[in-house]
Amino acid sequence: MIVSSVIVGNESVSPEAVSPEALAAMGEGHIAYVKQIRSEDVPHLFPEAPQVAPGLKLFTLHSADGTPMMLTDSREAALANAWSHELEAVSVH
Repeated sequence: MIVSSVIVGNESVSPEAVSPEALAAMGEGHIAYVKQIRSEDVPHLFPEAPQVAPGLKLFTLHSADGTPMMLTDSREAALANAWSHELEAVSVH
């Protein structure tokens, strides 16, 4: 999909006119995203987490700006956590 415009407030602007910082802040407090990761990625995203066995499929919940918020072993738990915080969850592949 090619994005030809982004809606900011009530205006349509070209994607190039929106700074990366403004784009990251657009969904803050409203949108979170769920991403599938491998257990080998846990130390990078959650340095304080205990060691996890290699080869596991896990799921993370991230804020709109990409900050990791939650680590779980099920997509449903990540979605439920987003819902409990009144966040619209989207999936990232």
